[in-house]
Amino acid sequence: MTSQARRHPDAERQDVVEELHGLRVPDPYRWLEDAGSAATLRWGAGQDALYAAQRATWQDLGQWEAQVAAIDAVDRVRSPEVRGERQFWLRQLAGQEHPVLMVADAGGAERVLLDPVALDPSGRTVLDAWEPSVEGALLAFQVSRDGTEDSLLRVLDVATGRIVDGPVDRVRRTSVGWLPGGEAFYYVRNLDPRAHPGEARYHRRVHLHRVGTDPATDALVFGEGRDRTQFYSVSVTPDGRWLGVTATLGTGRGTDLYLADLHDGPPERPRWRPVQEGRTAATRLRAVPGGGPRDPVWLRTDRDAPRGRVVACRPDGFHLGPGAWREVVPERPDAVLTHVVVLSGPELKHPLGLVAWTRDTVAEVTVHDLVEGRRIATVPLPGTGAVGDFSAVPGGHEAYFAYTDFVTPPRVLRFDARTLEVTRWERDVSGAVGASGAVTRQVAFPSRDGTTVRMFVISPSGRPDVPRPALLTGYGGFGRTMSPRYRALVLAWVSAGGVFAWAGLRGGGEEGEAWHLAGSGGNKQNTFDDFAAAGDRLIEEGWTEPGRLACMGGSNGGLLVGAALTQQPDKYAAVVCSSPLLDMVRYELSGLGPSWTPEYGSARDPETLPTLYGYSPYHRVTPGTAYPAVLLTAADGDTRTDPLHARKMCAALQHATTGDGPVLLRLERGVGHGDRSASRAAALQAECLAFLARHVGLPAPQDPGPAVR
Repeated sequence: MTSQARRHPDAERQDVVEELHGLRVPDPYRWLEDAGSAATLRWGAGQDALYAAQRATWQDLGQWEAQVAAIDAVDRVRSPEVRGERQFWLRQLAGQEHPVLMVADAGGAERVLLDPVALDPSGRTVLDAWEPSVEGALLAFQVSRDGTEDSLLRVLDVATGRIVDGPVDRVRRTSVGWLPGGEAFYYVRNLDPRAHPGEARYHRRVHLHRVGTDPATDALVFGEGRDRTQFYSVSVTPDGRWLGVTATLGTGRGTDLYLADLHDGPPERPRWRPVQEGRTAATRLRAVPGGGPRDPVWLRTDRDAPRGRVVACRPDGFHLGPGAWREVVPERPDAVLTHVVVLSGPELKHPLGLVAWTRDTVAEVTVHDLVEGRRIATVPLPGTGAVGDFSAVPGGHEAYFAYTDFVTPPRVLRFDARTLEVTRWERDVSGAVGASGAVTRQVAFPSRDGTTVRMFVISPSGRPDVPRPALLTGYGGFGRTMSPRYRALVLAWVSAGGVFAWAGLRGGGEEGEAWHLAGSGGNKQNTFDDFAAAGDRLIEEGWTEPGRLACMGGSNGGLLVGAALTQQPDKYAAVVCSSPLLDMVRYELSGLGPSWTPEYGSARDPETLPTLYGYSPYHRVTPGTAYPAVLLTAADGDTRTDPLHARKMCAALQHATTGDGPVLLRLERGVGHGDRSASRAAALQAECLAFLARHVGLPAPQDPGPAVR
């Protein structure tokens, strides 16, 4: 046992070996999976004390906290949703712990409609989702507490703020499809957990709820007999005619899509017609209100187009499937389609599609005539960044979307389809125009197999003038694109003189569905190879040098840096691994693990198990190895990635390492995987930066003032 290991809390290393499909899999710290056992609680208390003692030695932590808080202290709004004569939007002013839901009535006066801190002054309640009724008179909203993301759904009267319905339990950020008049809505709810013990967060169903009635009487309209891990989303056109449901197997990218004409019968018994079945591609409905059976609906799909396209189909046809689709926005060989909204105001000759793309991970927005199938215009953007948060005025000519980049806080833009002009939304409260002292550059490099990978490098000068402490991150999973966005963590690191690098790895969506598939399942090692090549390029080009490179990642990115840490332990001086998956043999036995088998594969499959076991970070920890300094962070309310992964990995690394750096576990209580209060988010970021900076020799930023002007 090394002197380093002796400073760690004692963790019994048990002789637990499980034989799976003929493969012997050791699991010496399985006992740490039981969060409530006396042994785990005792070990966890020791880890808390160790972390507190180490944290107390970070003399510059206060400077990191001040810098992160200053950079993050910008006013933000989200794009509005327009219902009737009302606008609804989220706003978070600098210093507020959570976004506040605002509403503006017909006269233009705005007021606070929902403030999570008013609901719970402790700051541990989060507004998960909200959806106004068609006319804007009612609002369905969902809140959860302590990070669990297990929501309660209620309905309030917008005029009075009075709760008129709920709570409805067993929901989790469900989509809500209101029927006109506000008397009923479709939503997704889990079955009573007593019917399936241990599977409370599965077995979802689509229901119709009538406001003011007992949820136990809600009509079940979709989901019976389908796989327990399926997720559903529901939408209704504002005129109440078309009801759409999508179904995905876990977090798989492919969707089943069904459409029902609510004029054909009672809303409790919609007559479903398949648009796409078999989950071979991701297809989403974009119907337009006011259309009859002979009018087209539009679909965004990557079927036969891995980078995405838009097609039209007519619901009056006998067949709604791909054979009846007419392409109106073709796939581009140089870009990936990310968003589409349909504008159909009476002043427009034809419905128009406002379409967003990423080309080399940078956003573009174009306008298309959805009848003639031709591109009309390219929408000018403020810079080289990302767009999102799209919304359209139902049946109107206006749309809203957000723009941001690494140095520009989010701003909301308004698009007018009549003039094709873009202006700043008049209710956007942000006065910030961008950060100073940080320059973004995109670089391309070959991965191990020659595949070209791209990476954003943010630095004080925009060039590798001198080797600097560098922090590398990435994600590489679930088809998710890592596009440029304003982040206080990035700018705080750069303001201290460091280099921050963000790599777009296979497994993500940077180059479309083929790119995603190239880094998932049996191809997962490609993701790790891309990340390793990114670190090599930072050193080769002189951005940094050996001994001054750190990495960090969260969730699937936690798996990424766990693999990087165990496959090349001598490459990194320090690692932050947050909310991770690390035991890939047993990942599907906890949290939302069963939902992720389309992404990773299942250990129950004898052909997949060797791949999972081969890269599983927990199983690759090797005693006698000089591992770098490691900080694992987890949250006790995390219902997605169970903290057991961080606990087991921490014990394994503490036993194994001969390195000089510490292996620490930071367990946060009362929060979960996602949203948390602004002050707690800033504290977590500052502590991670202080830890990393200490081990790569980056002095804390000296100017705690704001980095935006």
